[in-house]
Amino acid sequence: MKRDPLILVALAVAVLLVGVAAAIGWGAGHYTNRVKTVGTVSSTASASVDPKVAAGAHDFVQFACAECHGVSGQGGVSPDVPALTEVGKALTVAQLTHIIDHGLGESANPTKPYMPVWGAVISKRQVSELVAYIRVGLPSVPDATPVAVPQNQGPAVAGAALYVRDGCINCHGPNGLGGVPNPLSPDKTIPSLSGAGFREEFNTDKKIEDFIRSGSVIGRAPIVSMPHWGGILSDTQLRELVAYLKTLK
Repeated sequence: MKRDPLILVALAVAVLLVGVAAAIGWGAGHYTNRVKTVGTVSSTASASVDPKVAAGAHDFVQFACAECHGVSGQGGVSPDVPALTEVGKALTVAQLTHIIDHGLGESANPTKPYMPVWGAVISKRQVSELVAYIRVGLPSVPDATPVAVPQNQGPAVAGAALYVRDGCINCHGPNGLGGVPNPLSPDKTIPSLSGAGFREEFNTDKKIEDFIRSGSVIGRAPIVSMPHWGGILSDTQLRELVAYLKTLK
């Protein structure tokens, strides 16, 4: 029996419409499963972090602990600087506090890293936060990350970022202006890295690089001391820091 051509066309169109509708429905459901609704917060993101531990993580970055002990205290920067993931479990609160306040390492050997005396720079609250962070195993805390060092933008730009990332700014001040108290030192303050006096004493790039390498461990706590960066920073990073310092007033 012959079918009316108009009926065949109508049937074909109906089948096509059903197929399109099914495809659209599958696609919408598949897309909904893959994309989160705007405004929803995942359970991971909403998990709260203990404020004291979070503050300790940010202190850890701000005071450049990460540059010697590694991100999250995992070590690996220098064989002479221990990882803190195990140290935190082995030492008491009092022991960790004493180390942060008084420094640790071979102060007389500039080729070995030396942890500086922080007692006159970091407040008791910040020390307590650092100890709390270390004691719980240095967990990852959102946004507690060192500043990025720009690449291929010239040594002075990289040096400016290193100045912040490596904590130089904490003691020598913004733009190297100094002013942080160091009452038992001869100058009574941590010296500035700008001005005629600095340029006169450190009149060559080599003198500045050598001083950064060897640090300035002039006494024990409470005199603030500058760490030995020679075992931590590369020659390139030292040159970048010098390039930045030479841009200061």
